[in-house]
Amino acid sequence: MKLFFLSIFLTISLFAKGQNLYIKTYGNEKNKTIIFIHGGPSGNATLFEGTTAQKMADKGFYVIAYDRRGEGRSTDPNAKFTYEEAFQDLNSIYKKYHLKKAVLLGHSFGGLVATLYTNKYQQNVSALVLAGALFSQQETYDHILNSIKKIHYYDSKTHNKIDYVEKLDKHSAGYRKHCFDLASDEGYFKMPKLTKASKKLYADYEASEFYKTNIRNKNAPLLFYQNEKQNNIDTRPILKKIKASGIPIFGIYGKNDGIFSTNQLTSLKEIVGKKHFVLLDNCSHYLFVDQQNAFLSNVKNWLK
Repeated sequence: MKLFFLSIFLTISLFAKGQNLYIKTYGNEKNKTIIFIHGGPSGNATLFEGTTAQKMADKGFYVIAYDRRGEGRSTDPNAKFTYEEAFQDLNSIYKKYHLKKAVLLGHSFGGLVATLYTNKYQQNVSALVLAGALFSQQETYDHILNSIKKIHYYDSKTHNKIDYVEKLDKHSAGYRKHCFDLASDEGYFKMPKLTKASKKLYADYEASEFYKTNIRNKNAPLLFYQNEKQNNIDTRPILKKIKASGIPIFGIYGKNDGIFSTNQLTSLKEIVGKKHFVLLDNCSHYLFVDQQNAFLSNVKNWLK
């Protein structure tokens, strides 16, 4: 009975500097801790929780999933959406759960949060896992726009859209939004061919309570670009510094994630090391759903 209560996930509301954070834990607290950091700004951890968190815990990890302040289920009208605020939330989690070290698993924009936090609080991080994580933002935006230009070489309407986007301030929420909207319209975030397993995972998620609480704060990106100076960055120099400090870095990406160029991924592989990097076939941005078994297997092999 005691083991059952240790294994079942615990839902708690964490009071962090006057703000409530939505947090859930999965698995046995005596196991190695992994903190999942979701994408955004305006994201949440519902897809990871609804599909993968418990299965990762079943692999022998203590998994903590949470929504950043002002995002998802961590509602806060006074949130600033800065990296420093995100660091405060993470430090509150460390304090609440009496964590000395944890593995940070950063997805998409969450990879930037995880990387910058690791650089600042190296003593708190045992390993950094980048899962479809952003690391050179301008190269990602350039790749999205240039690749779509090539696909629609003779489509003047698409070229006019891209011309409009390219004239926007590259440090603005509008520029980011238009780039990712174009990528989404092109299907860059979707796996090429749904498998039986991935179909079921997506269907089960959409029928779950997690999907019902898939809250998106549309103001989050606007406030992030208003309040955060580091809003279009390249973290590769920081990743090199982290690696030199002795903290292992792992990269797991989908071969069909259309927002990254081959050159980008090659440069990241050179930083983290060949044995610490993998590309998953028939897999796009949401790799922990697209190819869940391969995702979990690689993470377990790296961290165990």
